[in-house]
Amino acid sequence: MTDVHRFPYRARLREMLARHGALRTLGTLGKGAFEIARDYLPSRRRQRYGDIDFDWDRRVDTTWSNIPLRTRIRELLAGRAYQPSDPVIFDEIMSRLSIDCRQFTFLDLGSGKGRALLLASDYPFRRIVGVELLPELHAIAQKNVCQYRNERQQCRDFELHCCDARQYALPREPLVIFLFEPFPEDILRDVMLRVEQSLREAPRQVFLVYQNPVAEPVIAEFQIFRKIAGTIQYAIFDTLNHS
Repeated sequence: MTDVHRFPYRARLREMLARHGALRTLGTLGKGAFEIARDYLPSRRRQRYGDIDFDWDRRVDTTWSNIPLRTRIRELLAGRAYQPSDPVIFDEIMSRLSIDCRQFTFLDLGSGKGRALLLASDYPFRRIVGVELLPELHAIAQKNVCQYRNERQQCRDFELHCCDARQYALPREPLVIFLFEPFPEDILRDVMLRVEQSLREAPRQVFLVYQNPVAEPVIAEFQIFRKIAGTIQYAIFDTLNHS
């Protein structure tokens, strides 16, 4: 487990202004503020509790229903809102991977409250690593990995980091990198540049799982990966050369 840092409000806002200009930044923030306001309508509030069964059964807190307003504002500046992974879709992804999990580390970039980390622990990965920018979500994930118990659980070796994924040094070992649409396109491109650099410095097999792949063309820009499977809900990539 790592120490919690403070969310870099000013740095993120300066970055948005530098990359997109004032008008586009204001438009993005305005659209995000509108969506936050909509979530407090009665109908939307009811929808937010649609994934609560997972938490109730396992005595954890991974749903998006109880994200406080302050965190929603931080998410707006970070570029994407937290979404918990659906267990059925996650298991489908794992079946499509068809790997010996004991040979791989599971790495979730943008791990939020940690539901994907918990789902991954039901498989025999070597270890499970989460990287999350927002300190309060990171703190909840830390509690969740300590409290989670499931008869299927096969891995309890968790390592959680609270930092910017663009600054995180990827483990130099075979990886399954999991992304649940955690970044806007510009940040995703920065992250992929870092992944590409790591693979060139230390060639190894890396699978990239991208759930809700709205920015899949960004991944396609990096020819070090090839797409091996996918649906409208996810895309799976493998490294072309890993030896």
